[in-house]
Amino acid sequence: MNLANFEKMDPNMLMSIVNMKLRDNFSGDLDKLVNYFDIDKESLETKLNKAGYDFLPEAGQFR
Repeated sequence: MNLANFEKMDPNMLMSIVNMKLRDNFSGDLDKLVNYFDIDKESLETKLNKAGYDFLPEAGQFR
């Protein structure tokens, strides 16, 4: 799934997709994910933060 339209996605579904991509393709590295999909890291984090999710670098996922 392409994350280019992440701003229009349901935040709960977005978190699930991002965590799956982080786990399966990017070894928990958020910088690699945002670079690969050419999306703004701050915008992604802001959208997920507003839904109550924070990125935990030690876990490599949003919770």
